[in-house]
Amino acid sequence: MKISVFGAGSWGTALAHHFARGGHDVLVWAREAEVAGGINHAHENPLFQTGLDLAPALRATNDLGQAAAHADVWVWVVPVQFSRGVMEELRRSLRPEVVLVSASKGIETHTLKRMDQLASEALGIAANHFCALSGPTFAREVILGHPSAAVLACSELGIASKLQREFSDEHLRCYAGTDLVGVELAGALKNVIAIAAGIIDGLGLGNNTQAALMTRGLHEITRLGVSLGADVNTFRGLAGMGDLVLTCTGTLSRNRTVGFRLGQGEKLEAILGSMREVAEGVRTAPAVARLSSSMKVEMPISDAVARILAGKITPHDALSQLMRRELKEESQL
Repeated sequence: MKISVFGAGSWGTALAHHFARGGHDVLVWAREAEVAGGINHAHENPLFQTGLDLAPALRATNDLGQAAAHADVWVWVVPVQFSRGVMEELRRSLRPEVVLVSASKGIETHTLKRMDQLASEALGIAANHFCALSGPTFAREVILGHPSAAVLACSELGIASKLQREFSDEHLRCYAGTDLVGVELAGALKNVIAIAAGIIDGLGLGNNTQAALMTRGLHEITRLGVSLGADVNTFRGLAGMGDLVLTCTGTLSRNRTVGFRLGQGEKLEAILGSMREVAEGVRTAPAVARLSSSMKVEMPISDAVARILAGKITPHDALSQLMRRELKEESQL
């Protein structure tokens, strides 16, 4: 299968490598000339995945049109907040047979759109030709070939099933599904909870606090997802609980790292200024706060993270307020 991957950050590089390692004809679009050159000539991503050998058959380009023309399966890994502009550039290159697989996790801040909604507006992709790929998959471990699993959702189950077969091998196992909304929201919202998990570690708190945070975080993610039409079971699966546990506990998580440094007392501006890649949860948190407010859905942990990021409250005060909230039944949505 011919596959074009848009975005050569850590996750885009990992997916492109995975597909090429599996025998597919893969061309990855990189914004940075240095990245494309490194992949083509040294089989390494010199900015985002240093020290890891990439599949020799993997090729890269800085030419957006060339990447678009290469294949009818487009795997999208451009950060959400930059996706609209790139998609608008590609709109004239879209062909009716193209299937877009989004592996970008987040909500567009100024519109509160999910990736499927954004792609429909900016790119003009048909609803049944849009898929979401998500799950507990750190990029570095996928490149190393560690056994991993993800879920691939599309409103057209036949398309999801076909891509599932093409994408899966002994290194990455994909599960097919149709709950596009649930998979997208689970992937986006867990990044906000991961920032909170990092803050807890940065404050030096223990396992009790961390376990409580992840459990209640999953509860509020589910609450919003169900209110927007998602299947509750999605949040118990790979895109929900699986990705949440990984992102909240794994040291490779950029969102957890942001939270940890905030908990240690660093300023957000300094943290972001020192990071080469995007931590999607930083931009997703205020979007989630607005979205949940508009839906009249309580999300106290996500709201607290948004206020911490905005400098409106300290981590200590936010935690104190969360612990003093009105008592309720555990199962209450």
